[in-house]
Amino acid sequence: MAVNLKNSEEIDQMRIAGRLAAEVLDFITPHVKPGVTTGELDRLCHDYMVNVQQTIPAPLNYTPPGYTPYPKSICTSVNHVVCHGVPGEKKLRGGDVINIDITVIKNGFHGDTSRMFCVGQPSIQARRLVDLTYECMWRGIRAVRPGNTLGDIGHAIQVHAEQNGCSVVREFCGHGIGRNFHEEPQILHYGRPGMGMRLEAGMIFTVEPMINAGKPDIRQMADGWTIVTKDHSLSAQWEHTVLVTENGYEVLTVSAGTPAPPA
Repeated sequence: MAVNLKNSEEIDQMRIAGRLAAEVLDFITPHVKPGVTTGELDRLCHDYMVNVQQTIPAPLNYTPPGYTPYPKSICTSVNHVVCHGVPGEKKLRGGDVINIDITVIKNGFHGDTSRMFCVGQPSIQARRLVDLTYECMWRGIRAVRPGNTLGDIGHAIQVHAEQNGCSVVREFCGHGIGRNFHEEPQILHYGRPGMGMRLEAGMIFTVEPMINAGKPDIRQMADGWTIVTKDHSLSAQWEHTVLVTENGYEVLTVSAGTPAPPA
């Protein structure tokens, strides 16, 4: 697989795109509350991206092979929705958890990030899953350094999830990103240490584990996009875009409202 190592100018552009994507999540945070529809969240984000940031919402009309065009500007995945939830008329209720996934294009470069939000007071199980998934993402990120492998990232995530009684969705993964929404390499969220491609400075990719409270099995809904847990258990996901530096990593999707890394 051909991996596009970014030069300093491209890295600077990716920092800008990453920050802007994170700032959309900062903007939408106060609107995530009981009674709002996922469609309204999409409308608000779209207007902010297009009219305030002058960015392009990458998901809108995105059409990978075998898919119909994605109809909205963000993804909103609520409760047992694993990923790619299509915004619509669903109203958020107290106790829901929702992942909002943002990808913007600025100056031809993509910034991609997602966060979990708790609506009102979540259950103990839901809060635990949200926090555990955040820890999983960061364990993966902290395995990023030149000379380590893709398997080191996946292994760090998988072990933490499974030791805490949860499961890793295997059908979806992180991905290289830059001028294209999805590039090589694929970043699996499970694996064996020392296996797979070795990391090199200049690689940029997402780390975005999907962790289920129940079994890892999933199914696709009739809209062709929305993915849910087969056993209807809760699912959570967090995502950052990460640069491999000369001696470690740099998270590119950082803004004023980005949650701090776990201790």
